[in-house]
Amino acid sequence: MGLYKLMIVDDEEEIRLGVIKKINWEENGFLVVGDAENGQEALELAEKLHPDVIMTDIKMPFMDGLELGKKVVDLMPSTKIIIFSGSDDLEYAHQAIKINVVEYVLKPINSIELIEVLKRLKETLDKEYNDKRNMEVLEKHYLESIPVIREQLLIGALEGRVTKEQWKENEKKLGLDFINKYLSIALINIDDLIRKEENRLVLISLKNIVDDTLKSYCNFISFPYLDKIAILLSFNEKDNMLNIIKGLNEVCKIFKCVFGSLISIGIGRIYQDINEIRFSYRTAQSALAYRPIVGIGKSIFIDDVEPDNSIQLQFEDQEEIKLLNSIKLSSEEEIEMEVENIFKKIEESRVSIEKYRIYLMEVLISIVKLIQSYNIEVNKIFGEEFNFYTYLDGFNSIGEIKKWFINKSILLNEIIKKERVNSSKILVEKAKEYIKNNYWDGIHIYNIAKYLCIDRSYLYLLFHKYLKQSPQDYLATFRLTKASELLSTTTLSIESISNSCGYGDPATFSKAFKRWKSMSPSKYRKQKRASGTVLSN
Repeated sequence: MGLYKLMIVDDEEEIRLGVIKKINWEENGFLVVGDAENGQEALELAEKLHPDVIMTDIKMPFMDGLELGKKVVDLMPSTKIIIFSGSDDLEYAHQAIKINVVEYVLKPINSIELIEVLKRLKETLDKEYNDKRNMEVLEKHYLESIPVIREQLLIGALEGRVTKEQWKENEKKLGLDFINKYLSIALINIDDLIRKEENRLVLISLKNIVDDTLKSYCNFISFPYLDKIAILLSFNEKDNMLNIIKGLNEVCKIFKCVFGSLISIGIGRIYQDINEIRFSYRTAQSALAYRPIVGIGKSIFIDDVEPDNSIQLQFEDQEEIKLLNSIKLSSEEEIEMEVENIFKKIEESRVSIEKYRIYLMEVLISIVKLIQSYNIEVNKIFGEEFNFYTYLDGFNSIGEIKKWFINKSILLNEIIKKERVNSSKILVEKAKEYIKNNYWDGIHIYNIAKYLCIDRSYLYLLFHKYLKQSPQDYLATFRLTKASELLSTTTLSIESISNSCGYGDPATFSKAFKRWKSMSPSKYRKQKRASGTVLSN
C-alpha cells in the first residue's frame, strides 16, 4: 500500500503548521493532503479529498472536533479520527470513544508520542488494507463483474462521491439507465441479532427476497451497504410511493416467514436528481430511527413521520407532580396509569425523534431528582454506568420503553416505601435521644418536633406507630423514671430532684409521681430505705 492520506484540523495556525513540519510524514507512511482551521471547513474538504485519517483539535469554532468526528463517521465510516486536546477531561475522552475515535492525544503534542500513534495507526490501516486485498483475491472474479462495479458506483452515489458526469458515463453499461423521474432510497435493517459470521449470507438472502418481491411494484436496484440492504427506488409519479410501501411491507412479511426474524425499512425523501440520493439516504436513516416510536417489522416513510414544527412536546409541571406523587405514595396500578398517560401523549404527538428523546429525558431527570431526594443510589434503580440516551436506541418499540419506565417506577416505589419506614424509625430514635439528653431542661413536645424539623402531629403519629404512646407520655415516663432513681439512690431533696428532672414546681412533680407510682415521692423513698437501698449524696 502507498501513503495514507491525512488531514490536520486546528483553529490555531501555529500549532497546525507546527505539527505538519515537525513530523516526517512520508517516512511514517502518511501524506498530508490538506489542513483546515475549523470543523466546518474540514468537513467540506474531507468530502472532496476522502482522507484515510483526520487529526483534529477538540475545541474549535463553528464545529468542534467531536461533532466533526461524528459527521465524518456517518459520511465516511472507514476514515480514522485522531483527537488532540489540551484537556484530559474524562468526559471528552468518553465522548470520543462513542464516535469511534482511534487515538486521543493530549497537547502539547510530543513528536515521539505522535510518531508512536502513527505507527499503531499504520499497522491498523495496513491490516485493514491486507484483509481487503485478501478478500479481493478470494472474490476476484466477482469483483470484476458488472454487479459489483455497479454496487461500487451506487455506494459512491450514496456517499456523495459520484458526479453527474461519472453517472452518465457509467449508467448504461452498468444497467442503471432505468432511472425514472423520481428517486428515493430505502434502507433495510435487520432488527433481530444475527451472528456476525451469518450476517453476509442473510444479507444475500434478503437481497434475493427484495429482488423477487419488488419487481412488480417499481423500477429499483438493491445492493448491500455496510450491515444493511440499500434500495434505489425509481418511479414516475409521487403517488406511486403508496404502492411501493405496500411492496416493501411484503418484503418484511416474507423475511419473517423465511427467517423468523424482523426487519424494518426506512424510506427516504423523494428527489429528482441522482446527485441528491445521498440526502434521501440520510432521511432513510432518520426514518429508521423512528422504530421505537412506530414499531419494528414494517416500512417507515420519512414523510409519514416527518415532524410538525408547530407541535411542542413538553413535560408539564402538573404531569411531573402526578407522576412523582404516584411513585412516592401510590399503588402499582396507579403508577402504571400515570406512566400510561405520559406515553399516550407521546403516541399522539408527531414530532422529531430528538423531541421524543428530550421529552423522555425530562421525565427521567425528574425521576432521578426524586431518587436523590431520598438519598437512594441511582445505580440501584438503573444499574451501573447507565446512559439513558444511548440505552433508548436498544428498544424496538415505544411499548418496550413504556414497560421499562413502569418497571423502574414500581421498583423505586418499593424502595421509597422501605426507606420511609427506616427514616421514620430513625426519627423516633433521634427523638428518644433528644429527650435523654435534655429531659432536665424543661423541654416540651414542640422543642422535640423543632429539633427533628417535623410537624408536631407527625411526631405524634410516629410515637403511636412505633412506641404505642404519645411523645408527652414518653417524656413524662422518662422524667419520672429518672426521678425514682434519684429518690432511691440519693439524699437530694424532693425539690432538687423535681428541678433536675425538668419539673419547675415540686407540687406538680409530687402529683405526677403519685399518679405514676400510687404513692408520694417521700413515701417511695422511705419504702426504698426500708428495703435496704444505699443512699448517697
